Amino acid sequence: MYRFLASTRWVGWLVLVAIFASACIALGNWQNDRRDAVLEGIERVNRNYFAEPVTGKQALENFHNLDEDKNWMTAELTGEYVAEDTMIVRNRIKAGRPGYEVLVPFKTSEGETVIVDRGYLPIGNEESGHPDAVPAPPEGKVTVDVRLKPSEIRLDRGAPEGQLASIQLEDYAKLLDYEIAQGAYGLMYEEDPAPATAPLQLDAPDMDEGPHLSYEIQWYIFGVLAFIGFWY
Repeated sequence: MYRFLASTRWVGWLVLVAIFASACIALGNWQNDRRDAVLEGIERVNRNYFAEPVTGKQALENFHNLDEDKNWMTAELTGEYVAEDTMIVRNRIKAGRPGYEVLVPFKTSEGETVIVDRGYLPIGNEESGHPDAVPAPPEGKVTVDVRLKPSEIRLDRGAPEGQLASIQLEDYAKLLDYEIAQGAYGLMYEEDPAPATAPLQLDAPDMDEGPHLSYEIQWYIFGVLAFIGFWY
């Protein structure tokens, strides 16, 4: 009755089905690993994004060396903007719309200078490749609350004078005649005193875990169905 089990053809198909099922399991595990990484990032944002800001030297240490676990941490700085060294970052997105971000060096009361991202500007109508206007930061002594992000990778493309292709802090530092912290920059979310006009606040980080769980389950189901289809 079960002599077919010993046939070379049947064994060959069984091996192929086993290989396919193993691949499905591997892909399901891969989706599980991706979901775990996303959930870890979401947990990090939830922990850091609305935390009480750190201040003083403790805050400045993270601008020099930002651990991944501290991405989006909040910090409060006091000092003065160096407005004449403002730079515009190209090809930035807010709510699906391209535009720019405004970077300004900020000399802290501790004597160190960090880079503050004051927010988003839409594409201008007056001159191609430039925003219509860049709101000036507050003058004199300012207190800023920021969320920290690491320096971005260097992009293999240029930018017009006064602009950067990415927030690559080493490249920014080469344009200045003073030192800046190069491990992280701060996304400004509050300034005191607040200026009359300011760039738009940047979007909050994406908190959607994505479809990884459903994909994981689908791959496992495909692996099981392969054996069911083979048997019947």
